[in-house]
Amino acid sequence: MNEKDPHSAEAIAQARDKKLTLWGHLDELRRRLSRVAIALVLGSGLGFYLTPRILEFLLRPMGGEKPVFTELTEYLSVYFNIALLAGLAVAIPVILYETVMFLLPGLTPRERRYVYILLPSASLLFVVGLLFSNYVLLPPALGFLLNFGSDIATPLIRIGNYINVVTRLMFWTGIIFETPLVMVFLAKLGVMSYRTFGRARRWIFILAFVAGALITPTMDPINQTLVAVPIIVLYELGIWISWLVARPKKTEAS
Repeated sequence: MNEKDPHSAEAIAQARDKKLTLWGHLDELRRRLSRVAIALVLGSGLGFYLTPRILEFLLRPMGGEKPVFTELTEYLSVYFNIALLAGLAVAIPVILYETVMFLLPGLTPRERRYVYILLPSASLLFVVGLLFSNYVLLPPALGFLLNFGSDIATPLIRIGNYINVVTRLMFWTGIIFETPLVMVFLAKLGVMSYRTFGRARRWIFILAFVAGALITPTMDPINQTLVAVPIIVLYELGIWISWLVARPKKTEAS
């Protein structure tokens, strides 16, 4: 077997093409990261403007009670963190789009249309998750935390601690609400099928309650169940929609 001479013209041309391809990928990565950075900057600017209203929204479950801050820069730090988180939330569609387009450059025009449809849906589902967390999960969780031991100690809630707990709960609830969308996207790309999701169902029941224990700031089973049940329902919804989107393929094949 004749080995190719590394100094031949053909080998040199192939090495040059490989190098150009690598630089092309790096240049594409740079351009996509630049778009993500611009989206984050613009989103954070909007977040700074909306932070007072966002804080009012986040403090609403406290029922008019005002938290305290015990460090000079604590409230300022909370203000900046809220603005940056708001910027991240605004930039999520751009981040998802640029990530998908970079990792899956070989998408067909039909698959790209799926991406264009799914990205706005991702933002909508994330917002629904935030609202669910704020109006359904937070009131009982805060009621438990504020009343537990209140006959012995008076709660003085630091704003930094409160915002950390609330934003963590809301963020992960928003992520959980993306479950059906991720399942449908994987089904449309042919990575997984509704049958595969169905076989994993028994594990989801266990993982849902584990996630409920990790996400909720309380240790009572009621609040953990309030997180676990939506996970199970959303997973079942994802299986049903995955089955629905697979039906046209079946029809075409027959």
